[in-house]
Formats: sequence, structure tokens, C-alpha cells
Amino acid sequence: MVKVTALKVQARNRNRVNVYLDGEFAFGLAKIEAARLRVGQTLNEADLERLQQADTVETAFEKAIQFISYRSRSEAEVRQNLKKKDVAEDVIEGVLARLRRAGLVDDAGFARSWVEARSASKPKGKRALKVELRQKGVPQKMIEKALTGVDDVAAARQLASARAPRLKGLPERDFRRKLSEYLARRGIDYETISEAVERAWREHGGDSNSTESED
Repeated sequence: MVKVTALKVQARNRNRVNVYLDGEFAFGLAKIEAARLRVGQTLNEADLERLQQADTVETAFEKAIQFISYRSRSEAEVRQNLKKKDVAEDVIEGVLARLRRAGLVDDAGFARSWVEARSASKPKGKRALKVELRQKGVPQKMIEKALTGVDDVAAARQLASARAPRLKGLPERDFRRKLSEYLARRGIDYETISEAVERAWREHGGDSNSTESED
């Protein structure tokens, strides 16, 4: 048995507390865990092991919170980030479970937000969005559900209309080729590209004798 003889907040990290046992420094704890202790309390080996394990989980949780504070993240992104910091797999799973309960990670919500943000700024087709969400580790079913309301035709028309003025004056063949390549890079399928390019050429096509250098 050992006795807690002092609890001191760390100077460099106010969220951690140094624990002194029998007059000597023993280990640091997250403040939330140290709050369970009091000076004069006696601890056995099982108590010490439990405290240090809880601190390991709490420290990993704090790392995860910091990681998601910049923007929302998928579970796979959080898992990968913690792995890079050498956090054990069982601890990672515990942290993710805690984040789920708190509503801080939600792959379905993450996928919806990702699609909405893309649609609001610079639209992409379903194909490109699927690739992006897969790269984020979002499950396929959640990806499909998030893409339910995506309108590739509307996205293609919007993209083509915004891009076409930069191609104005090109010969028709070059205009169509460049615009088609651009839309393909944005994840639009061939059939939808054809319709959008045809529409853009009618609205923005220019002098068939003009030329423009490659992008």
C-alpha cells in the first residue's frame, strides 16, 4: 500500500496533475482522473494500475478531441491519427466509443456534411464524391445515403457554365474537348458531360477560328 502525499498541477500543462506517493513523484494524471484522489488516501497495486490505464485512455481522448477540433473527421481518420501516435488498438476503440456517445464522431453526418460543403463551394459528381468519402474511410452504405440528393446533371451544368467563359473563342472541337476533360476531372459521368457540354457550347461557344493555349 502507498499513500498519496501531494497532488500538484503541472506548470506546463494545467490539465495534468503530478501525483506524489509516500513523498516522491510517482506519475502524472489527467486532471479529471486526479480529481478522484485526495491527499492521505491509500492505494494498492490494483488502484495504481487502474489509474494509469484510465489516464492512458484520457490522454488518447484528449488527442482525439484536439484532432477533431479543426474540422469534423470520420472514424477512420481519428483511428489513423491515434495509431500514428502509438495509441494501442484497445484504447483507440474505447476512445471512439466515447466520441460516438458524445456525438463527436458520426460517419453518416460526416458524409452528409462533406457532400453539402462540396455542393455549396465547387460541385463534384457522385463518382468523385464517392472516391473522396472512401478515402476518408466512410462505409459504403453511408456514402450511398449521403449521395442520394446529389444531382449530377445540375452539377455538370453549373460547372460547365462557370468554366465555359474561359474557353470562349476556341474552335468547337477544342472547346468541347477541354470542357469535357474538366468535367470528367470533377467526377461527372460521360452521358451527363455530353449534355452539359452541348448546352455550354450553345450558350458560350465563340469564334470557330480562335484558339487558346492549353491549361
